[in-house]
Amino acid sequence: MSENTKAFGEGMRDGVPIAVGYFAVALSIGMAARSVGLTPLQGLLASLLNNASAGEYAGFTVIAAGASYLEMALVILIANARYLLMSCALSQRLRPGTGLGHRLLMGFDVTDEIFAITIARPGWLNPFYTYGAMSLCIPCWGAGTGLGVIIGNLLPARAVSAFSVALYGMFLAVIIPPSRKSRVVACLVALSFAASYAASVAPGLSSLSAGTRTIILTVALAGGAALLFPVPAGEEAGKEGPEHA
Repeated sequence: MSENTKAFGEGMRDGVPIAVGYFAVALSIGMAARSVGLTPLQGLLASLLNNASAGEYAGFTVIAAGASYLEMALVILIANARYLLMSCALSQRLRPGTGLGHRLLMGFDVTDEIFAITIARPGWLNPFYTYGAMSLCIPCWGAGTGLGVIIGNLLPARAVSAFSVALYGMFLAVIIPPSRKSRVVACLVALSFAASYAASVAPGLSSLSAGTRTIILTVALAGGAALLFPVPAGEEAGKEGPEHA
């Protein structure tokens, strides 16, 4: 079995709980799409082309307001701006010489969850790992939205919420192992939770969008940790069992 095939399979395996959670969350996206007059096919295409709940909600809100395409593009860009930071982080972990095609394809589906499982991998990142996760997550997200347009309103809200718990379980599985190995990481995780809550209720910051608050906190906390606790050169991710793309 080639390295790429193995990485692809591991990506599919790790993407299962994300795909299940995406399908459930996308049902509510489909309800929002239905409320602004989108057909099941249009809802499906919207999610296949923009795999981001906040961005889609923002887009549907703009559609309901009858805004222009330019306004819609700007609103979705702002709502999804945090993914620019995630893309920059991923680019630093790719093997030098990784082709533009791989970079663009990985960048197409940088979501919170896929980013989390990808960046947690040791060594150089293999694009095929991300492709494996994408191969399940994108269809489930799109199908969930299309189905939500059709029958989403028939499901109890509790049922949709219960399925979406899978995403929170996946996040715990990502942050707990490194937190147990490093007190710095554990403290930073706890601090990020506290800072996120504080920002959501603090005057000024609470009026910003969730995506903007995430960007501010990410830069502040990650920058502070990098300055106070720099990673020794010998422990850089690229020198720990690099993966072959």
